[in-house]
Amino acid sequence: MAFKYAIALSGGIATGKSTVASLLALNGMRVIDADTISHNILDASHLWVKDNFGEEFVEGEKVDRAKLGSLVFSNDEKKKLLEEYLHPKIRDEIENLSIKQDSFKFPYLIDIPLFFEKGGYDIKQSVVVYTPSCVQLERFMKRNGYSKDESLKRINSQMQIDEKKDRATWVIDNSKNLKHLQQEVENFVEKIKGIYL
Repeated sequence: MAFKYAIALSGGIATGKSTVASLLALNGMRVIDADTISHNILDASHLWVKDNFGEEFVEGEKVDRAKLGSLVFSNDEKKKLLEEYLHPKIRDEIENLSIKQDSFKFPYLIDIPLFFEKGGYDIKQSVVVYTPSCVQLERFMKRNGYSKDESLKRINSQMQIDEKKDRATWVIDNSKNLKHLQQEVENFVEKIKGIYL
């Protein structure tokens, strides 16, 4: 059975989830990354993308994710088509990796951006990387170079970060600087070790 020792790692766009995943790994935690899995599956499905969205979304054997992202975030029908194709494949791969991780009988994290939105994972515990929504917007615009409207469209396609924070078992606060975030991650890892070791 998968997910026995899994903890879902979630957050919102530009809350610092990838940074936290890296810091957790540096602190000895094992992390399954759904984004990496989805990127690999998407590239492996470049012919399907070409057939369903057009050849302008594919370069060689890679999918132009930025271009495809702009399309699906402005077209619910196309977004649904992409999700219905990708999500079962991503879930299968995560489940396979989870079964391997469960054999170690110690908690590991599965980085699932849409854990609360999509459900579908029988994972009892979660940790959310939290950033206040005003900081989230500012970071996203700075990182991606999108307009405020485009940035809000992407952020609002997900559950609000405060709601995720309320649903989480644990929260890692990323509202300050990197030093503060490192301390937050270390504190979280100590809590997990305290429970399981």
